[in-house]
Amino acid sequence: MGKDKLRRFAEIDDFSNVVQLQAGQPYKGQWAAGFFKNNRPVVLELACGKGEYTVNLARLFPQKNFIGIDYKGNRIWRGAKTAIEDGVPNVAFLRIQIENLTDYFAPGEVEEIWITFPDPQPQLSRERKRLTSPRFLNMYKVLLTPGGYVNLKTDDDGLHAYTVEKLTEAGVTPVIKTENLYNSVYADEVLSIKTYYEKKYLQHSKNINYLRFAF
Repeated sequence: MGKDKLRRFAEIDDFSNVVQLQAGQPYKGQWAAGFFKNNRPVVLELACGKGEYTVNLARLFPQKNFIGIDYKGNRIWRGAKTAIEDGVPNVAFLRIQIENLTDYFAPGEVEEIWITFPDPQPQLSRERKRLTSPRFLNMYKVLLTPGGYVNLKTDDDGLHAYTVEKLTEAGVTPVIKTENLYNSVYADEVLSIKTYYEKKYLQHSKNINYLRFAF
């Protein structure tokens, strides 16, 4: 492991906005009251990477609590450090495996979920790891408040089509579905937040798919 990664792992141990839950779930069902010390809605970004979307959503919606979730601590470091340096108090980062999400959040605790440019896991043998596979969709259904939304932004046309297929099988009709976000009527201030990777995709004229759905 490089020196930079080791330094970042050491730093996030002391960041007040980073939670690493290797054992126990002290905030399950209590993220708003127990961690953020308020009663505001909780919004998750899954596989948040460097946390650009998490932090920028928190800036736009100070009346909500945002939690970026990823397992790679050296990535979380960037978003957490930005939030601390810029004084964004309504954002936290949780370092866990996403497949264990229900161990850390209670049913109905989450108002909204964002999935921004996840690994599409294109190999058929890795379907269960896709963040919109049936096992994850069933997980989100449990965690979300009634009518809570899931948002998917992806440059991967295959993942977009796969997700639409799985939603159809589950009897879910997307509220918004577009294969070309920035040539649609939906590209508002929130959806125009761009991660590092999205900027690279757009430089190569890649279309961006977007889905918004509720169970």
